[in-house]
Amino acid sequence: MAEERRGAWFGFGFCGFGQALGSGRGRQVHSPEPLRAPGAGLDVCRVSASWSYTAFVTRERPPSGAIPTPALGACPAPSPASSPPPAGGGGQVELSGFAVGAVGGCRDAWASEELLVVLRAGPGPGAGTELQAWAPGSALRGEPLWAQTVPEAEREDGPGGDETQAGPLPLLPCARAYVSPRPPFYRPLAPTLRARRLELGAEHALLLDAAGQVFSWGGGRHGQLGHGTLEAEPEPRLLQALQGLTMAEVAAGGWHSLCVSEAGDIYIWGWNESGQLALPTKSVAEDGKTTSEASGLNEDGSEVKRVAGGEDGAPTPFIAVQPFPALLDLPLGSDAVKASCGSRHTAVVTRTGELYTWGWGKYGQLGHKDTTSLDRPCRVKYFVDKQLQLHLRPAVPSSPLPARLSFSLQGMRPSQISSLSTLTLAFI
Repeated sequence: MAEERRGAWFGFGFCGFGQALGSGRGRQVHSPEPLRAPGAGLDVCRVSASWSYTAFVTRERPPSGAIPTPALGACPAPSPASSPPPAGGGGQVELSGFAVGAVGGCRDAWASEELLVVLRAGPGPGAGTELQAWAPGSALRGEPLWAQTVPEAEREDGPGGDETQAGPLPLLPCARAYVSPRPPFYRPLAPTLRARRLELGAEHALLLDAAGQVFSWGGGRHGQLGHGTLEAEPEPRLLQALQGLTMAEVAAGGWHSLCVSEAGDIYIWGWNESGQLALPTKSVAEDGKTTSEASGLNEDGSEVKRVAGGEDGAPTPFIAVQPFPALLDLPLGSDAVKASCGSRHTAVVTRTGELYTWGWGKYGQLGHKDTTSLDRPCRVKYFVDKQLQLHLRPAVPSSPLPARLSFSLQGMRPSQISSLSTLTLAFI
């Protein structure tokens, strides 16, 4: 059997706080570059990026010739009930950038500017899993701001019931609660939701349930909830516009949302200020020119601005807010398999293993060797030029990247992509 090839992380975008990204030269990386590993002999099985720092979840690399490690998404998966994890078991979390520090015994980590959330093995057999919330500047020393023991996933009642396949943080392993960067940190979910994945935007939340239905709640002033209005929703509400369609993925940006159906179709909605919906936007088109504009609403409720200066002299329509899910076609009719949203940019991987990005590009976070913003999907040519293709592998429990992507390069372990406001990270 051929020895398994090891993958590598790549990053592009803003790195002004010294966070481990690319070559480390300057404050921006405009094209994918290999990520600096946090330590020799370690595998990075997850990267969670915030604005000013990055959190790595690592594990020890097995010796040459050893039995191959589990797929990247299982780093490290909870042990069976008959064999509880040892005290302090799991990987290590290391911070790079404005926040520094390290802590062991970790299963997962989720970085935000307000809070660093760490999921750690309990202190002993049968102790469960401990959720800890830290101030990013604490260097993971002393006591966490808040800690709570959380249950593992529960088996569904009834014949043939399966264990809930809960996604990564911020959704907790029990799939009946999630963690928020703002108090209250621990927020329960109704058991009837049967959550499979949960994504948090700046003011809203998206939930994908076991049946492939999408729910949203929170702030809606930019149409990011997808219910056709700009009103807030205090509780999870089913997206009626997507009923009858089975969704496989959800992703939440700062104020926009996206989901991918099992058939590979992309539906996207919310704020389009920087072209993150891949719809025509004024900020990209006018290129600094002074224009006169008029506003109105389409029949579907989307907010439209018309700016004089089209090729035929007629006003050019721009979409500012799209409050209903809109079907998005990728170039060449490509099908999507995974998606991720930054604050104002979007990344999608296709079934043929290509990466497309669009939206806000001021810091090079689109990976196109410049700082141009785009209101249309554009393929990241670096991976094409290097003959690197990303291929989806079967999902595993406790996949370690929240709201982000899990892919694999053919012949290598699963890879991932994480999009932040000004940063994109990829493992291929």
